[in-house]
Amino acid sequence: MKIIPLFASCGITGFESPATEYKELGLSLDQLLISHPNATFIGQASGDSMQDVGIFDGDLLIVDRAETVCSGDVIIANFNGEFICKLFDKTNRMLLSANKNHLPIKISEEDHIQVEGVVTRSIRMHKPSPELIA
Repeated sequence: MKIIPLFASCGITGFESPATEYKELGLSLDQLLISHPNATFIGQASGDSMQDVGIFDGDLLIVDRAETVCSGDVIIANFNGEFICKLFDKTNRMLLSANKNHLPIKISEEDHIQVEGVVTRSIRMHKPSPELIA
């Protein structure tokens, strides 16, 4: 994979071609983004509840099941039969949104929660991908 060292602000109007000084790395996007291939899956974000941590509707989420879940991690969980993406507050047993318009969720003894994995990366989809359109 060739990496182009492009560091440009959005307001830049003219610059030399970024391809003039590329370097070739001996790794793939899989190697760069995925630490535990056999324990990783990709999901797609839906909604606006995680926007303040940079996860937006339609983003791809790389979820690692081998990661140890810690307080403050962004997790994917099955919560009462619904898959959710939330910040995990392990100490207070709460699921937190990263958007002030969504209230925190207290995990009670009656709730069923199964943490599916930790979101380790998110990828912004600037154009729809035909493979992801249902």
